[in-house]
Amino acid sequence: MAGARRKSPGITPEILLRAYSIGLFPMAESADDPEIFWVEPDIRGVLPLDNRFHVSKSLRKTVRQKPFDIRFNSDFDAVITACASETSDRPSTWINETIKTLYSALHRMGHAHSVEAWDGDELVGGLYGVSLGSAFFGESMFSRRTDASKICLVHLVEHLRRQHFTLLDTQFTTEHLKTFGALDVPKADYALMLAAAMESPHLKF
Repeated sequence: MAGARRKSPGITPEILLRAYSIGLFPMAESADDPEIFWVEPDIRGVLPLDNRFHVSKSLRKTVRQKPFDIRFNSDFDAVITACASETSDRPSTWINETIKTLYSALHRMGHAHSVEAWDGDELVGGLYGVSLGSAFFGESMFSRRTDASKICLVHLVEHLRRQHFTLLDTQFTTEHLKTFGALDVPKADYALMLAAAMESPHLKF
């Protein structure tokens, strides 16, 4: 993991928001490790909110078919719990109980949000993140149906555009995110993007 790591012996939701505003975010070594450390990557992942955001023709078709009921913030705690759950292709996770508690508190404060894919009464995919200024900091996503999390991401970007957000931070880039146009941004350039987003009044999600 590139970038600085700093141990955090104590953290509150207010400290967490301050950390985001200056380019830091927390992680744990594992779900069972109670400790949290701050991360500041040398290269930051960013998804563009302009026409560089790419959705494949096949995914566009799937989105138009509306296979799931897409909801915002209807069950935030279920989303973060699902993101923290171990799966066959994700045997370990960095989301521990401390992180769950902190982000649930941010949700109650109006700063953490979820986008959810529902199949009837079953939550089958989703993502969550933090909003501050005109920035949205994506944290994690999960999928229990084909394309469920991808569809949530498309809806997230459409929503952020409508609300005039300027920055969608993904922390790191992955091959999956690069198919959507995710960019590797050097720390200095990211700092300028973040500073501009923090100058904005906090936008309604």
